[in-house]
Amino acid sequence: MKHFVIGTSGHIDHGKTTLVKALTGIDCDRLKEEKERGITIDLGFAFFDLPSGRRAGIVDVPGHEKFIKNMLAGVGGIDLVLWIVAADEGIMPQSAEHLAILSILQVERGIIVITKKDLVDAEWLELVMLDVKERVQGTFLADAPIIPVSALTGEGLPELAAQIDRLADGTSLRDQAAAMRLPIDRVFSVQGFGTVVTGTLHSGVVTVGDTLEIFPGQLMARVRGVGVHGQKVNAAVAGQRTAINLAGVQVEQLRRGDVLATPKYLSPSLMLDVRLTLLSDAEKILGNRERMRLYTGAAEVLCRVVLLDQEALAPGDSALAQLRLEEPLAVMAGDRFVLRTYSPMSTIGGGSIIDPLPIKRKRFKERGLAELWVLEKGGTEEVIVQVLRKTKNEMITREELLRTVYREDKAEALEKLLAADAVHSLRVDDVEYLVDALTLQVIEKKVSEELASYHRRFPLRSGIAREELRSKVMPGAHNRLFASLLLLLQGSTGHQGGARHVAGKDFKVEFVGKWAQRRSLVLELLAEALFSPPSTEELAIRVSLSLEDLKELQDALAERGEIIKVAEGAYFHALALRRAKVLLLEFFQREEELSLAAFRTMIDSSRKYALLLLEYFDQHKLTVRSGETRRRHSTFDSAFLS
Repeated sequence: MKHFVIGTSGHIDHGKTTLVKALTGIDCDRLKEEKERGITIDLGFAFFDLPSGRRAGIVDVPGHEKFIKNMLAGVGGIDLVLWIVAADEGIMPQSAEHLAILSILQVERGIIVITKKDLVDAEWLELVMLDVKERVQGTFLADAPIIPVSALTGEGLPELAAQIDRLADGTSLRDQAAAMRLPIDRVFSVQGFGTVVTGTLHSGVVTVGDTLEIFPGQLMARVRGVGVHGQKVNAAVAGQRTAINLAGVQVEQLRRGDVLATPKYLSPSLMLDVRLTLLSDAEKILGNRERMRLYTGAAEVLCRVVLLDQEALAPGDSALAQLRLEEPLAVMAGDRFVLRTYSPMSTIGGGSIIDPLPIKRKRFKERGLAELWVLEKGGTEEVIVQVLRKTKNEMITREELLRTVYREDKAEALEKLLAADAVHSLRVDDVEYLVDALTLQVIEKKVSEELASYHRRFPLRSGIAREELRSKVMPGAHNRLFASLLLLLQGSTGHQGGARHVAGKDFKVEFVGKWAQRRSLVLELLAEALFSPPSTEELAIRVSLSLEDLKELQDALAERGEIIKVAEGAYFHALALRRAKVLLLEFFQREEELSLAAFRTMIDSSRKYALLLLEYFDQHKLTVRSGETRRRHSTFDSAFLS
């Protein structure tokens, strides 16, 4: 079943709340001050059954100019508006401002309701209707039905309900298959139940027992209960006015404007790239970096408007802009917003969010403007590629991409790109990551350049540590993702690599020039010394190398197995280790226990080197320590051959 929400709008005291009560039997003025003053201050909520049997939710908004921010919090999720004008007063300032706001938010369907028809004669009513018809030309209400009603006598109410029913058939069906998202327009506590939030469910489904996240604070909460139109239900779906009882959060932690959503569905941001249009009757020219009030969903935050392609914005004109927020928001591309002046407050314009997670942009930069043009006006395939290029240092998942791109044909467009190899897919731990072809080429070039640079700097190393390469090429990608990416690139780069190190195509360590001479000298000195090798410092002097260069050479020889590193700074010729193993084998054929002193005598070396060698043999499971002596390890035979 299609679910939809109706919103009221119009000037103060034009009978919005009275009309809602006449339609539904529900008095939306719940606050004491509202009762005392006879005006609506905050949002009110009601519901009623249409002639077809469908149930519609109603959001009743305040009409006073002081409470426009409350009105804005309520109309963000409506499908159809009742634009209300009192017959005895006609169009008033808030009538016009509400109409402008509804146009900015791109509310597509509405009914013009002339209230209080019982207070005027037929001739006056006709004049008011003609004036209204003229004033709405050029707006979404230009062809809207105009229905005069009297909440007092009930005249016109059946016609209004029938017209709502007809228009409801044409409202867009909200996406119930998408992730759940609900902008919170009310937060309160119910004794015995705890924290309750309300709002219009923009997308998805919410079910009792769900775990949800509250943005931008990124708090986690569990759904204890769900209510729709005053009834407890197990689940609510997109398009319904919904009350949700939350466990795990306190009322004080939440506020109007927060968003309840599927975990990790949104990301808080302090900047938004937008298309901004000023109202044709805006009272001022908007200058760069002016401080404004931003309204989107049910939220209100202060921001600075950075005009990206114009010096200033005149009434009726449009520009690309970046909104720099004073508080984080969690929104999506395609969301609508309204701007009001900081002080005195008046609605000046609004538009749509192009990029909810942008980089900080500079003004009048052609590349940045071109990127925004693609995101705003480009085909869906272009938009997908643009989004992927923006996230090149991290890569995003299929789920994240489809969440970011708000085009209806995004899934089909992605499959076309994958089939054409314009986008490539990587699966890691059952998660599918995406990268566009150009970004892959850039990464491929970076990998090749980093490997070439590394080999020039360290010609004796077999390759760069994979983690070090990742930090230079794709610092935002996790280790397993980068490993999969290297496998994807291996066919084009020809690089070599295992689990730990990566080397360039056809690279191998070669000892040429000074390295060939020093290699021979080091091996000769260690072979001569056998079980009493010179210290690193002494060896560096004897082969005329710096300590840093000697370490490079020692590590290279150790990797080839020509020398053995038994401890930090202690290297033996491989012959020495093989000879020591044979001596151990012969000893354990005669004896069961070997003392340090006996081993020292056996190899004719110092206590220091004898101990280092025995500890090395312990680590490699040839020997096992038993008190002050060593015994033959149970794995001696296999370790001996390794």
